Amino acid sequence: MKNTIKVERAKADITQGGLADRVSVSRQTINSIEKGKFVPSTVLALKIAQVFQVSVEDIFTLEESD
Repeated sequence: MKNTIKVERAKADITQGGLADRVSVSRQTINSIEKGKFVPSTVLALKIAQVFQVSVEDIFTLEESD
């Protein structure tokens, strides 16, 4: 699963730690999601989308291998 969290963070000038605080996870969790090593739960994906005021589909995209 691909994601654009890093791009959205840059647009909103939010650090990994800042995003992590807003969605109640660790900075390492955000880092792992950005790198594609961890797929977030539906609830976490919705919380992340809510922070950036976009839809989940604007941030997360399925790849053919998914």
